[in-house]
Amino acid sequence: MFGDKNKNKSKSKSKNNNDGNIPRPEFMQSEPRFSTTEAYTDDDYAMRSSSAASPMSPYNYDPGRLSGEGSPMMMSPWNQTTNSPFSKPQWSQHEEAPSQNSLIGSLVREEGHIYSLAASGDLLYTGSDSKNIRVWKNLQEYCGFKSNSGLVKAIIISGQKIFTGHQDGKIRVWKVSLKNPSIHKRAGTLPTLKDIFKSSIKPSNYVEVRKHRTALWIKHSDAVSCLSLSSDKTYLYSASWDRTIKVWRISDSKCLESITCHEDAVNSVVCANDGIVFSGSADGTVQVWRREARGKGTKHVQVKQLLKQECAVTALAVDPTGTMVYCGASDGLVNFWECNKQFAHGGNLKGHKLAVLCLSSAGNLVFSGSADKTICVWKRDGVIHTCVSVLTGHDGPVKCLAVEQDRDSDARGDQRWVLYSGSLDKSVKVWSVSESLQQQVRMGFDGDSLPSESDSSFSSSRTGGTRRN
Repeated sequence: MFGDKNKNKSKSKSKNNNDGNIPRPEFMQSEPRFSTTEAYTDDDYAMRSSSAASPMSPYNYDPGRLSGEGSPMMMSPWNQTTNSPFSKPQWSQHEEAPSQNSLIGSLVREEGHIYSLAASGDLLYTGSDSKNIRVWKNLQEYCGFKSNSGLVKAIIISGQKIFTGHQDGKIRVWKVSLKNPSIHKRAGTLPTLKDIFKSSIKPSNYVEVRKHRTALWIKHSDAVSCLSLSSDKTYLYSASWDRTIKVWRISDSKCLESITCHEDAVNSVVCANDGIVFSGSADGTVQVWRREARGKGTKHVQVKQLLKQECAVTALAVDPTGTMVYCGASDGLVNFWECNKQFAHGGNLKGHKLAVLCLSSAGNLVFSGSADKTICVWKRDGVIHTCVSVLTGHDGPVKCLAVEQDRDSDARGDQRWVLYSGSLDKSVKVWSVSESLQQQVRMGFDGDSLPSESDSSFSSSRTGGTRRN
């Protein structure tokens, strides 16, 4: 539904980049590439559970859990009266909230769909198809900066540097001014012009990117879909729809390696501990790579293929301890594996009706955002995962997530997380989520549709699970 089966459609992404006006990218082109999608009827979905049992086993699911919409009309970004990019951002705060989870408020800047988020301390960076990167501080607009072209599909922060990945295939580097932290200056582009010039001299540096077309191996020839930092902050990984992952050394901005790892667009890349890297693709596979030092560069060796399926892999996440890796797909399922047990398949989490578009993890919680407009909050206890909350309120697909620790909660002895969710409804919602969640509840503006506490269909474990190698 939200993917792009036809690769020829991607050719039109950059046609209008040089126009004077800023065109609105086609909705289909900026989503994760789906090689196949699966449409579920309500009856089919009602039979899906969150256990890791065989897909053929009977399920016990409460269909009322996702019934109804939680957003009041006045909170809907579609109900705003102005579309000017210079209009003041809309901020809505909800003071009355349940104790375990609460919607703190919504940020709406009527200038495009939200495709990327990055949080660091009290700062939140948001990227959209307006090509603007907005910076929010303490939930108020702080500053912003704009790239010359290319929808902002990925943002990652490394110290005083901010890296942004774009639909035009470029990675832009920004630096925060030391004199005025609200000023972000363009520091360069990956690859650098110097490296492009040096590489272009040698014919051997050109590779075929599509039929009858070649390009430098150090450059992405299609949209940059994801960015990830190595655990030691030494390397930056960029995944692209050109089917490659490129490895950049942050200290000198050099491209060390280009990994041709999949048969279709690479939608996600994520780094774990000890040089382990995971990649997920529209070809339905999840690959494991190990980074090895080779002279002054790197070499990535394939360790294992975790998954091969018909449905496109759309998102990956690793838990903070590096012991679990999670994979979201266009069929609405989240698979997970145990990294410290030779990547044994732990099971699947079944809580969404449509494609999972983003994943994030913090503490013992896992968050999954979906095209069904909801966010599932999963609590992990070993390999057992329980859906303890479903966050509702977005009027469009949930495209990106970012999590930061709520530092004020430590003094109260209640570990809480600030969860940011960006959507194609042009809004960012800010949630407070408790680590001590126990009861399965649906959180939103209405606060209804509470699942039965006796319903065990939300939990997931490896027992009886289907393993894919």
